[in-house]
Amino acid sequence: MIWKRSAVLRFYSLCGLLLQAAASKSKVKGSQGQFPLTQNVTVVEGGTANLTCRVDQNDNTSLQWSNPAQQTLYFDDKKALRDNRIELIRASWHELSISVSDVSLSDEGQYTCSLFTMPVKTSKAFLTVLGVPEKPQISGFTSPVMEGEMMQLTCKTSGSKPAADIKWFKNEKEIKDVKYLKEEDANRKTFTVSSTLDFQVDRNDDGVKVICRVEHESLNSTPQVAMQVLEIHYTPSVKITPSIPIPHEGQSIILTCESKGKPLPEPVLWTKDGGELPDPDRMVVNDVPNTLLPTTTIPSLTTATVTTTVAITSSTTTSATTISLRDPNSMPGQTGPDHALIGGIVAVVVFVTLCSIFLLGRYLARHKGTYLTNEAKGAEDAPDADTAIINAEGSQVNAEEKKEYFI
Repeated sequence: MIWKRSAVLRFYSLCGLLLQAAASKSKVKGSQGQFPLTQNVTVVEGGTANLTCRVDQNDNTSLQWSNPAQQTLYFDDKKALRDNRIELIRASWHELSISVSDVSLSDEGQYTCSLFTMPVKTSKAFLTVLGVPEKPQISGFTSPVMEGEMMQLTCKTSGSKPAADIKWFKNEKEIKDVKYLKEEDANRKTFTVSSTLDFQVDRNDDGVKVICRVEHESLNSTPQVAMQVLEIHYTPSVKITPSIPIPHEGQSIILTCESKGKPLPEPVLWTKDGGELPDPDRMVVNDVPNTLLPTTTIPSLTTATVTTTVAITSSTTTSATTISLRDPNSMPGQTGPDHALIGGIVAVVVFVTLCSIFLLGRYLARHKGTYLTNEAKGAEDAPDADTAIINAEGSQVNAEEKKEYFI
């Protein structure tokens, strides 16, 4: 009996070994069509990377994730590496997914998913970590800048991986002619990028926004920008505008002075013909609040021409302008109230002088005729010329005779 029982046990054991061998052979044959599938992953520094390994056909074969240093991270659902940043997302016979949070640049590399068949099959997934560029800074601007000077601005950003791209804009228009330089940090494997912009400024650049824009794939289509508002100093200018283009005599007029300059000019100074303005009752200067538009009001124009000069002084220069207002009803030769008065006086003086000369000439002419007439008396009845001379009044002979007569 004992012998029979022992034989039966041996028979079942042999059958079990045969069945186990057949099962193992079938398992190996089925595993030949199993391959793990992975994908490369790109993540921004500081973000979270998800690593997924899938197997379409799996007969309870284990899956494993390893890092670039060949350290096991997860074996099926069991965590092997003590790193709080690494977590299990899903573990099954067909998938093993894990996550790595707060990714740093040092996490970049090739990760391996292994399927433990005979032989072991593997699939590689490369984790790319993008270095985010720092907020750019613009340097080189010293306020203020004088019109016509050359300006050099430099925009710089660090920490990008791969190297970031820098673009310049002025008045929303891109500037192409710029200098570009990049330097690599060997320890962090990141880049420092700088770009330099050179241009000559004019008054139109005052208040303009110059923008440096950094573009990088880690910024998700939202570039980082730095902005510099330009301050340009330029020569002031003035313009006088009359309220009436061509005023007539007796009309009131307002002269408006508009001054432009950087820095803002000092209060304007109104002058007339190079001197002070006339009596305040005739010309009044009003300063318009919050603007540089002083106005001079001329209540009444009584002459043909009014010339007004406005001088503006700033820290850079002095500028002036002159305007002449003419009455179309006046004579072309008239130039102002003083000139008209002087002209009238001169005309009267000339007239009086001419009259005096005329009267004096008439008097002298009449006096000469009387003298000649008296001189001829006593010679009318003379028989000859010698006798006429002797008998003429006023002659030297009669004069001597008269002298002798009185003696």
